[in-house]
Amino acid sequence: MLQKEAPILDCSTTVLAGAAAASARTGAQKHIGRSALRVEDTPLLTGRGSFVDDVGVKPGTLYAAILRSPHGHAQIRSIDTSAALRLAGVRAVLTGADIKHWATPFAVGVKQPMEHWCMAIERVRYVGEPVAVVMAESRYIAEDALELISVEYVKLGVVVDPEQALCPDAPVLHDAVGTNAVNDRNFRYGDPESVFASAERTVSIKVHYPRNSCTPMECFAVVAEYLSGGDGYDVLSNFQGPFALHPVMARALKVPGAKLRMRTPHDSGGSFGTKQAVSTYVVLMCLASRKAGAPVKWIEDRLEHLVAAVSATNRVTTIEAAVQADGEILALRYHQIDDCGAYLRAPEPATFYRMHGMLTGAYKVRHLDVRNQVVLTNKTPTGLVRGFGGPQMYFALERLMQRIAVELDLDPLDVIARNLIEADAFPYLTPAGSLYDSGNYQAAISQACKEGGLDELLARREQVRAKGGVYGIGYAMIVEPSISNMGYITTALTPDERAKAGPKNGANTSATINIDGLGSVSVMIDSVPQGQGHRTVVAQVVADALGLEPDDIVVNTEHDTQKDGWSIAAGNYSSRFAGAVAGTVHLAAMKVREKLALIAADTLRVSPNELVFAQRKIFVQSNPEHKLAFHRVAGNAHWSPATLPSGMEPGLRETVFWTPPQLVAPDENDVINSSAVYGLVFDICGLEVDRVTGKVRIDRYITLHDAGKILNPALADGQSRGGFAQGVGAALLEEFVYGDDGSFLSGTFADYLVPTSCEVPDPMILHMETPSPFTPLGTKGIGEGNNMSTPVCIANAVADALGVADIRLPLTPSRIHALLATTDPEPSPMSQASHPQAPVKKSKGGHALHMSGAVDLAATPEQVYAVLLSPDALARVVPGCRGLTLISENHYRADVTIGIGLVKARYLAQVRLSDLDPPHGLSLGGSGVSSLGSAEGNGRLQLEPTPNGMRLSYDYEVAVSGKVAAVGGRMLEGAAKVVLKQLFEQLGRQAGGDAAVPGQSWWRHLLNLLGVSK
Repeated sequence: MLQKEAPILDCSTTVLAGAAAASARTGAQKHIGRSALRVEDTPLLTGRGSFVDDVGVKPGTLYAAILRSPHGHAQIRSIDTSAALRLAGVRAVLTGADIKHWATPFAVGVKQPMEHWCMAIERVRYVGEPVAVVMAESRYIAEDALELISVEYVKLGVVVDPEQALCPDAPVLHDAVGTNAVNDRNFRYGDPESVFASAERTVSIKVHYPRNSCTPMECFAVVAEYLSGGDGYDVLSNFQGPFALHPVMARALKVPGAKLRMRTPHDSGGSFGTKQAVSTYVVLMCLASRKAGAPVKWIEDRLEHLVAAVSATNRVTTIEAAVQADGEILALRYHQIDDCGAYLRAPEPATFYRMHGMLTGAYKVRHLDVRNQVVLTNKTPTGLVRGFGGPQMYFALERLMQRIAVELDLDPLDVIARNLIEADAFPYLTPAGSLYDSGNYQAAISQACKEGGLDELLARREQVRAKGGVYGIGYAMIVEPSISNMGYITTALTPDERAKAGPKNGANTSATINIDGLGSVSVMIDSVPQGQGHRTVVAQVVADALGLEPDDIVVNTEHDTQKDGWSIAAGNYSSRFAGAVAGTVHLAAMKVREKLALIAADTLRVSPNELVFAQRKIFVQSNPEHKLAFHRVAGNAHWSPATLPSGMEPGLRETVFWTPPQLVAPDENDVINSSAVYGLVFDICGLEVDRVTGKVRIDRYITLHDAGKILNPALADGQSRGGFAQGVGAALLEEFVYGDDGSFLSGTFADYLVPTSCEVPDPMILHMETPSPFTPLGTKGIGEGNNMSTPVCIANAVADALGVADIRLPLTPSRIHALLATTDPEPSPMSQASHPQAPVKKSKGGHALHMSGAVDLAATPEQVYAVLLSPDALARVVPGCRGLTLISENHYRADVTIGIGLVKARYLAQVRLSDLDPPHGLSLGGSGVSSLGSAEGNGRLQLEPTPNGMRLSYDYEVAVSGKVAAVGGRMLEGAAKVVLKQLFEQLGRQAGGDAAVPGQSWWRHLLNLLGVSK
């Protein structure tokens, strides 16, 4: 296998070396390895980008809005869409009944009888799951129509913790499966049992990696059309691939792959992996178009994206090492539990198995024992988030390395160095099957420590600690995979199951180069960039191969599955661009170059081997003055085909497919080379923790990358900075939080905190290059590394600073305070009557707003009581009230249109007064439901006379779910303090006979406090 790969590097190296020598003679400067400016930037910076929402649509295109589940788990008893269909401008409403008629469930990557449809069918399993889609003449009408859809739910038991989901009494999400553990596999490499039995020491640690995601500037977008005459579907979407999901989507739509035309736009506003999950909505909008009989456009808003788009798996890992006293690791044992949400959505369980071959990381451990459990919970389904699998796996492995050092009283850097794979061992085969192509891990540490100034950080730590400060240093050494083997996911299956399904392997990549009659060069690639700068690098690669300038090259990154070359491995993921895409472009350019050389050699009467391509000309190597213009040679293939060398076909167009031959299917022993090439990242972090505020201040961050040959250093550094920023977010800020009832509690950037430039210091980025023998240009990936290394590096630094073992991300100030064992100072005294408090706390209802306090009113208890018991008075003062009905004594039904946070909805609310003790007190209970979610609350009001009127005391709690909970949090906390004062002032005016102040009705505020109004 290794011998087969050698000619790839030899050929490319020879070509590049020859080109470099020719460039020196002709004065041309090579472009590969230079920090060229991005050609993509000008249209983006001038507002001329072309995103899905910028592309014109056909006349008659309708706009979609999605009704989503407010519950984490519930049966759908009924859906009434009649009122929505009567709204002017509404064309149709898509429901689960239509889905069952026209579609099938998505294919599942493991052999389980679960059904995952593009919309909830009979049961919802996570907050935000689509329940219905309205298609209307405008998005505004469609959103209004959502409020008119009546859905009756029957709540079911909810489980959001993956370990609890494994308990025998946990609610089961899919009855046909019968358990929440949908995949459970054990792996054994070497002889771990014997090694653990005889080990001098064992060190273990249990870690929790949180659920988080990425937040691209542009959310999901789909324009879908059901074509007449049985021609299938046409879709424009910012889908990033992998195109392995194309057959999954086509199968769900019950059409052949050729009848699902997928097109991507010129620009996409970021993804970081998440936009592979738009595949579910592609199918949904295709069916919406079929139902409406017109093209349908859907643009996801930010709230939808946070609540229901995609997230990384949260993982619980117990990892144990058999070690010697000097810190050498002899064996590793993993027990990993991955929470994949409510459905195992393709390509999951990719997050587990992409990293499977490299569970030993950068270390020469030969014995490995692994148990992987894929678990379902009532959360949004997971997917490919930047570095998928890497952050979770390395958080466990590198935390273990730090713990080994602590428990054996060793230097963490010495423990890392003692276990590294030797520099002369490459290509190195890991126990689980990854074939590491090249590297020098010892040199990487030496370079990072020297150029990064580790000695300074060590001295600073001693200085800060000597003054009573809290300072720590952390390390992380990770191997970064790139160019995924399409067969790695099948490792989730048993060998017998794989044998029945047939082998899957490889990583096909395609590139097309075309030269027209004027010598203009255009390139088409099968990657779908999301802002990385692929067009810039491709132009550099082709310019070097053909002796042109990057400005001469037009690179087309829009993709059309009915017209362009592609395979199931196509797309933008797993850092495949530099190694696979750019390398395949180079191979295609060399094929075009060979044809041009034959044409030029025939004209110049020399051998093709004597020619050099540079400065837009083709030279004779021994006589640079003997030359032809590039465009003239290219033109001959179009304008003068009769003059071409004998046997040569006219035209200049080459399409090349390439796959690394070492990417084979997993064998009968579950050995899998999960990626083609493997880079390296070594990080050092020095940080200080403020004892008072709990804030973590990163003092210095050094990150060294070995990504093989660097094509464009500026873009490589940009990828490293972007990954670092996301890693800082994961370490210190970001977490998707769910209530015990499945309510999503992080639905705005007020609660889901992403880092800004203020929170992200500038890292020191270093590079070393060990070119890969397995890619045409010697390149490896660099786009995901810091998102894998930075979270655990920061965690190790905090662990070193605080001297603690259990580090849970994100390391927010409150968590740091808990680790420091400090308490907040007591709040300053204040009058409860004049300053009512409204603390927010989490409980089983998602966000729970607990309110208590007292206020003095200029009225008697009897007057206030009279207002509370008068339905006529209530009906007159409720703003936005469509109707108020007395159901029974002291039991009201209200139909109210109100706004909550950023959104508006129509609520059907019920309010009950009970335990009446006139005029001293009563209990108040209520509930409401709308397209925004549901709410339920109970409380007690006490009325006591005072010399100047009366004092009203209150104590109650309201639980909210759905979008209300997602939007809420900080907004509810702040608003409640203001609303309380207004509420009781208005109640006093009403009871005292004063005219109501418009917009300040006490009934409106009561509804608000029930989670039903604002």
